[in-house]
Amino acid sequence: MLVTFHTKAYADITMFGDVAKRLLEFMGHSGTVPSALAAEDVPAALARLRTAVAAAAPDVPAADDDDEQKARPVGIALRAHPLIELLAAASARGCGVSWRGH
Repeated sequence: MLVTFHTKAYADITMFGDVAKRLLEFMGHSGTVPSALAAEDVPAALARLRTAVAAAAPDVPAADDDDEQKARPVGIALRAHPLIELLAAASARGCGVSWRGH
């Protein structure tokens, strides 16, 4: 499943369902798809998401020549970045955020 986040303040963002649900839980939401946040709830959800992502992000070791040949998994902080930007834009403009699966 894919989940698409929408707000009037930012372009739509689509991500894999498992990642989206984890980020929704970081925001303090149940992870239900589809659902929405009212405009007044967006700033608190954004703050919770930023805090949870910072706590979940492991230290990344410095790369060496051998590491360039190995694939590295994409961390939750990188995956969360577009959603953090969307929530920040929605918060700044006083807009709600909704999401749906497909």
